[in-house]
Amino acid sequence: MSLINTLARVDADLATGRVPVARQRLRGLVSSYPGDLALRRRLAEVYRLYGEPAEAGRWMYLEEDRDADETAAFEARYRTPQRRMRALAWRGPESRAGSAFAARQLAAVRTACSDALGRPVDWDAVPSPRDDEPGAGEGRFAGWAAGCGCLVVALAMLGIWVNGLVALFD
Repeated sequence: MSLINTLARVDADLATGRVPVARQRLRGLVSSYPGDLALRRRLAEVYRLYGEPAEAGRWMYLEEDRDADETAAFEARYRTPQRRMRALAWRGPESRAGSAFAARQLAAVRTACSDALGRPVDWDAVPSPRDDEPGAGEGRFAGWAAGCGCLVVALAMLGIWVNGLVALFD
C-alpha cells in the first residue's frame, strides 16, 4: 500500500475513533520511512491522544518546536544514550534528516552512545541491550528457570499421556 493511501486510512481511522489502528499504521509508516519527520510528528499527535507524553516526546525529539515536558518524559523513560538511540528508530546517516536541528539531535545521541560504549556506533548498527547497558546480561537465571519450568511441564504432560495410554489397554 502506498504512503498516500496509508495516510488516508490513518485519517479515516482517526475520524471514526479507531485510534489504536491509526497508531499502528503510523508506526509501520515510520518504520518504513524513518527519515520522514512529518510522519513522526503525526505519530506524536496520536500518542498525545493516548496521554503518553514520553512517546509523544520520542517521536517529536527531532523537531525544534517540541514540547519540553514531552522531551523530559522521553529522556526519563529512555535514560541512556543507547536506549534513546534504539527508541528513535533512525536509519542511515544524520545528513538525511529533514532539518539541521534533527541532524544535530541525531549526531548528539549517536556521539553520546559512542562515548558511553567507548567505540564508534552508527545508526545502521544500533547496539543491542546486552552490548551496552550495565546489568543487561542479568536475568539469565530467570530465562534458565523458565526453560526448566517448561521442561517440567512437558515431561508431566508426557507422563499423563503415557499413563492414559497404559490405562486404555489395561
